[in-house]
Amino acid sequence: MKNQDTCEIFCYDEDKVNRVREKINKNDFQDMAQIFKVLADHTRLKVAYALCDEDELCVCDVANIIGSTMATASHHLRLLRNMGIAKYRKEGKLVFYSLEDVQLKQMIRLAIEHQKEVVGVE
Repeated sequence: MKNQDTCEIFCYDEDKVNRVREKINKNDFQDMAQIFKVLADHTRLKVAYALCDEDELCVCDVANIIGSTMATASHHLRLLRNMGIAKYRKEGKLVFYSLEDVQLKQMIRLAIEHQKEVVGVE
């Protein structure tokens, strides 16, 4: 039985291939892959989503949202910060986190919307 999801002959569009290769070579996919790797953890993705939903949350808020200790919440937030996904500010004895930029919020929201469409859940 032949595989139906692959070409039966080898040929390619040289112009398309060269255009895409040029674009690929101009981007740093290693850094992009690291961002996706950090967000691939379901707890960190929950944290990032919470930061999409609210402009800013303190570590205590995040710990309560994800049902963890403050140390665990801090660990996840620190990883997000180290990857350039989140930023923080200190106010007295509290530390507040927010997402680094609008594009990250859009990316996370798009992923949530895509998942709803795929699963068919509202």
